[in-house]
Amino acid sequence: MRSPFVVCGATGNVGSRVTELLLAAGEPVRAVGRERVRLEPLASKGAEPCPGDLGDTAFLEKVFSGARGAFILIPPKYDAPDFREYQNRIGASLVSALSKARVPRIVALSSVGAHLAEGTGPILGLHDLETRLNTLKDAEVVVLRPAYFMENHLWSIPLIRNQGINGSPIRPDVPIPMVATEDIAEATAHMFIEGNFHGHAVVYLLGPRDLTMSEATRILGEAIGKPGLKYVQFSEDDARKAMTAGAGMSGSVVEAMLEMQRGFNAGIIRPTRERSVESTTTTLESFSKSAFAHAYRVAA
Repeated sequence: MRSPFVVCGATGNVGSRVTELLLAAGEPVRAVGRERVRLEPLASKGAEPCPGDLGDTAFLEKVFSGARGAFILIPPKYDAPDFREYQNRIGASLVSALSKARVPRIVALSSVGAHLAEGTGPILGLHDLETRLNTLKDAEVVVLRPAYFMENHLWSIPLIRNQGINGSPIRPDVPIPMVATEDIAEATAHMFIEGNFHGHAVVYLLGPRDLTMSEATRILGEAIGKPGLKYVQFSEDDARKAMTAGAGMSGSVVEAMLEMQRGFNAGIIRPTRERSVESTTTTLESFSKSAFAHAYRVAA
């Protein structure tokens, strides 16, 4: 029997799809998530459910034992009282367990901007994760640095429904690369199935083109029957209140998010390489007409 792949965060947008793609290719998968009940749909498709805490190194070492490869990430935790401490605790646990279990091939979900050591908010925790992964000299590691997730636009649905606008503290005229999580998952599964790993590598996933928030809002609006939908740049104070009261984020997470948005506005959160022909293909137009429009209707 072939050794399994381990997928961490298997109930999230990226991890669930990585798991499904590997299973569809006939690969054995250990699906790791916080809650067994949320892993059941993947178990019904053939995955081995592994409920547990990524901060539990002993649990992870057992899950990683004998694995052919592992997909790792630091899941969001919007109520973390100290978000940087949470990120570093999970990152340290993951890398320690990978080292002890001697996992030969690793794909790690990072982000555009992770090469920077300051000024990027939550991306700083991914910078730290990448630094830790560099200590795994006997493993082949691919660090994925995807762009701004198209799925982030789903957070705007209540605002669009209630106020008829889209908005955030990000400037309306800053070009930002945007990528669908489906494409991240496909790239990850392809790497594992093809087995093309060579040492330590960084791979950017940047979507077909850069878009400003004004351009993205127009595309989203057209997909939901609201042509001319406007984008408004909010003040940090207004955004802080919305994230705290509306989204239930901790103060630590809110301040990290605001710092990241400042980084976008300043133009520092950018890829260090030009978009390649191998970059991802899902357009915001197609995402908007399918996933975004569906979520907008369901929220009615």
